[in-house]
Amino acid sequence: MTKRIGIIGAGSWGTALAIIAARAGHEVALWSRDAEVVESINEQRINSRYLTTASIPDRVTATNDISAALDHASLVLLAAPSHAARALMTTMSPALDESAVIVSVSKGIEIETGKRISEIVKEVAGSSRAFVCLSGPSFAKEVVAGQPTAVVAASKDAIAARTVQADLSFENLRIYTNADVVGTELGGSVKNVMAIAAGMCTGSGLGSNSIAALITRGLAEITRLARREGAQMETLMGLAGLGDLVLTCTGSLSRNRYVGEQLGKGIPLDEISAGMNEVAEGIKTTLAVKQLADRAGLEMPITNEVKAVLYDGKSVSDAVAELMSRPLREEV
Repeated sequence: MTKRIGIIGAGSWGTALAIIAARAGHEVALWSRDAEVVESINEQRINSRYLTTASIPDRVTATNDISAALDHASLVLLAAPSHAARALMTTMSPALDESAVIVSVSKGIEIETGKRISEIVKEVAGSSRAFVCLSGPSFAKEVVAGQPTAVVAASKDAIAARTVQADLSFENLRIYTNADVVGTELGGSVKNVMAIAAGMCTGSGLGSNSIAALITRGLAEITRLARREGAQMETLMGLAGLGDLVLTCTGSLSRNRYVGEQLGKGIPLDEISAGMNEVAEGIKTTLAVKQLADRAGLEMPITNEVKAVLYDGKSVSDAVAELMSRPLREEV
């Protein structure tokens, strides 16, 4: 059944999901604050700034009027960077249909509060609003190219999760469901911190042994924090946990891994950020994760070292040396 879907944020992933939804037969309104992006989508059927190689179906209409994007939308996908989520939700809330399902496809944590996107939506739009977190190992470029991709729709509302599953699963995009919003959100967020660390290893010339160790111990850190927050172990071992972590730490399309690689080569963070077209969520998320860990009294040594490199001027070589000189202990 054809539905109207509103997507807030026309970056690579928002654009990719618009394309998939349109291919599945839905009418899509794609909001961007960038007038040039809106014009290029509507007139040239490409996103001139993000995902430039993908042809955008006629069923997608771009707009810079957020109310128009939400008009009669049964699904509303929040695809903007996480630091913009609260302001956008505040603007969106009065224009949302009562029955609309909010679907977060962002992977980050609010720095000021340490809150996940689901918690922000609940605060701004009310606890009765149906919410789904869509997350998993998924590079936008590969999804629109037709490469098989599997992700998770997590919600405490099973009907809402199955609705997202049914409406957005199409050909090469397969969506599973679960009820663990906490684990799905934290898995998708904290893995970006670990991807920066993995990139640091690669950029500084370290090899496969180091990356394998980093991914494994990074998963231990993610699990430690997520379990403390109430996540289920099965989620962390699944697509939204281990799957997304492996992809982001090893994939050449990972923005967060790229940031780490450049840091490993000695390039300053300001220079790296200035040369990027899209946000690497892990840069800000590192601060939020560090705060969450400190608040909970959890030991997260990789997160600590990434934070020290990003914000305290520590060199990558010193951060690696710090991790390798920690007191010896049992693995579990």
